[in-house]
Amino acid sequence: MIVRVDGVLTPEELNTIVSTLDGADFIDGKTTAGWHAKLVKNNTQLKSQVPYAQDLRELVKAALIRNTLFQASVQPKFIHSILFSRYEKGMSYGTHVDNALMGDQQFLRSDVSFTLFLNSPSSYEGGELVIEATDDERTYKLEAGSMIIYPSSTLHRVEPVTDGVRLVAVGWIQSLVRDPQEREILFDLDTVRRSIFAKEGKTIEFDLLSKCYANLLRKWVD
Repeated sequence: MIVRVDGVLTPEELNTIVSTLDGADFIDGKTTAGWHAKLVKNNTQLKSQVPYAQDLRELVKAALIRNTLFQASVQPKFIHSILFSRYEKGMSYGTHVDNALMGDQQFLRSDVSFTLFLNSPSSYEGGELVIEATDDERTYKLEAGSMIIYPSSTLHRVEPVTDGVRLVAVGWIQSLVRDPQEREILFDLDTVRRSIFAKEGKTIEFDLLSKCYANLLRKWVD
């Protein structure tokens, strides 16, 4: 399931992130890539050790935690490995799949990936996120503050930037519900019950859907 989430960050939060990031603190992105992804990864990433990096990661994480659509679609257990990436002219990230496990001391699964766009699409050319499927490709280049959530199991790439600079935050989630089809069922049920509640209040139909939702979550939670 691929989900677009608009307005994840407020204008103030965006300004804080973009104004804090210092190009001098970015290093070769290959340092965080798997052995095969290194061959196609050409970008720079914020050094994790710089004093302000943890504050920016916490800012992004807090924005995700408060977002209802993110919570409903992902069922997050751990939000982890948040990186700030910078693509200058000529940079790209070829077709790859994200590592299944991430972390230094505590290994965490990557069930779901996200790309959070930090600058306006009009400020750079190229740089589209492309999520590949067996019969088609989906291309995304969103407004600043919006993001795409997609299964970490997919092949995806970032097209070459031909002008300007592309800034994004990327990260991964270990979900409470490991199976993507089960997460989608829960998301659909939650969407329907919230719609019923908004239109009709707490009805018997709402209660029955809530019962199904809770019992399936109880059954499937990892």
